[in-house]
Amino acid sequence: MLWSFLDKFESHVCRVLLAIFVSLLFVQIVARQIFGFSITWIEELSVILFVWFAYFGASYAARMAAHNRVTFHLNQMPRTRARIIEAIGDAFWIAFNLIFIWQATAFIGRLKPFVKAQTLGWEMRYVYLVLPIAFTLMTIRIIQVNYLKLVRGIDPADPDKVTVEAALELAEDEQRAFERSKH
Repeated sequence: MLWSFLDKFESHVCRVLLAIFVSLLFVQIVARQIFGFSITWIEELSVILFVWFAYFGASYAARMAAHNRVTFHLNQMPRTRARIIEAIGDAFWIAFNLIFIWQATAFIGRLKPFVKAQTLGWEMRYVYLVLPIAFTLMTIRIIQVNYLKLVRGIDPADPDKVTVEAALELAEDEQRAFERSKH
């Protein structure tokens, strides 16, 4: 149970962030259109939550092996060789992430306490914490996916294909249920 939750941690965080910022934007729209006033901090908080959502979403995409890649040439190779080439590309990705984590942490450390969000008054160092957190999680997920592929021999399912296959299975199930109901 705990491992299942942790394996989908970013997904859970994204769901919460999405629900909150969409709700806040709804409140803002109602306040403007019906009551004729604007709640200024809602817009700023929504933007911050959206940015956090995007970064945690990128980490979740890394877990699902769903980041965009040029794979035409890899699909023409034996799967073992393609996995190795993907792992080499992922090693560069990890190196970039580690440099980015280091630079983001240094940047946050240089921010002065008076650098604050305009309407919320929050120190921006807390807002920018998403950068090292998300890139650390992304790095862990890249390593996790490569462990699954290279050590355990498990290729994560392509999310686009999984969605299409699930939709086709659902349509077939509904067709069978419809045919049974006619008899």
